[in-house]
Amino acid sequence: MTALSAPSPQRPVSIKAGADFQQLLSEIRERARAGEFDEQKFISQDVIERFRQQGIYRALVPKRFGGNECSPAEFCQLIEDISHADGSAGWVASFGMSPVYLSALPVPTLEKIYADGPDVVFAGGIFPPQPAAFVDGGLQVNGRWKFSSGCMGASLIGVGIAPKNGDMLGLPRLAVMPREQVRIEATWDVVGLVGTGSHDVVVEDVVVPQEWTFVRGGPSNLTEPLFRYPSLSFATQVLSVVSLGIARAALDELSGMASGRISVTGAPSLSDRPLAQVEMAKAEAALRSARALFYESIDCAWDSILAGEPVSVEQTNLLRLSSTHATRVAAEVARTAQMLSGMSGVYRSSPLSRFVNDTQVITQHAFMGDMTYQNAGAIFFGNKPLPGYL
Repeated sequence: MTALSAPSPQRPVSIKAGADFQQLLSEIRERARAGEFDEQKFISQDVIERFRQQGIYRALVPKRFGGNECSPAEFCQLIEDISHADGSAGWVASFGMSPVYLSALPVPTLEKIYADGPDVVFAGGIFPPQPAAFVDGGLQVNGRWKFSSGCMGASLIGVGIAPKNGDMLGLPRLAVMPREQVRIEATWDVVGLVGTGSHDVVVEDVVVPQEWTFVRGGPSNLTEPLFRYPSLSFATQVLSVVSLGIARAALDELSGMASGRISVTGAPSLSDRPLAQVEMAKAEAALRSARALFYESIDCAWDSILAGEPVSVEQTNLLRLSSTHATRVAAEVARTAQMLSGMSGVYRSSPLSRFVNDTQVITQHAFMGDMTYQNAGAIFFGNKPLPGYL
């Protein structure tokens, strides 16, 4: 991809660095530039199928179910590579981390999910949890859920419910069902990550067996190392790493357009302007630093797991903090690239406009809010964070 993708002693090279994967990335990049994904507001089904063929959805599935059982760093690098081609495609591919969510299901249910192979495409709408009454056969699910990224290409859908016993509501759960049992309403009308197809999912009177539901954030029923990794942190990382790929694409775009570009005023080309050189260097340093902290935090936690040790509060804190930091830095870097491009970067047809909008939208995600800094700071002072942070 770029110099930033060079392998290091701490982190493996991309798990899909072969010619077929690189060809897929090139096609995604071209189709994104042509506006295909943004215009239709979802990633085309043929791309989803090629993600399946490349092993993106089996990457984190345990080997006992036919998966590849990759490490968190390997998967994040894979999503970063895809995001360098297109942020929306990377965002949708990131839900290949679904085995982490689904591992809270009973093992017999997981065996059914992966009975026909590990390449299961999962999407979900979690909020707000909708009351679901107990009936014969399970829980009766009704409701509407927003922000169901990737639902257009999914084969399995999960929605947030609150089991209802009389007037009492139980712990929020996720109810899992085939895509055919839900209706998708195209409501996704946003300024960035337009191609993610994060439409509304609507469910009407679907009875979901209780063994196809699980407590959101509940303990995993699987024993592989990945399922001892902090699940909330990982769910955050697979999204925040998208911004790193986009920011790298922004700097690459700026570098490619700068050389030899002559100003209409007769000023030196962009690459020869001292201020542009300074700002480019600062942006490179900021992005590389944020990326280094991001992967260093992953490696530190993963090493503890492989050594049979629990991931500490301090390690988990760095996983969360480095994720939020990465998204903020990436958004600033993308904006710097657009600023340095002059008027060229303000056109809708400019990839830089899309990069800026995509990275800004990622900073709006609940996982990346300012509350991360408050909680991280509390831990650095030896205090307890707010509930739900870790």
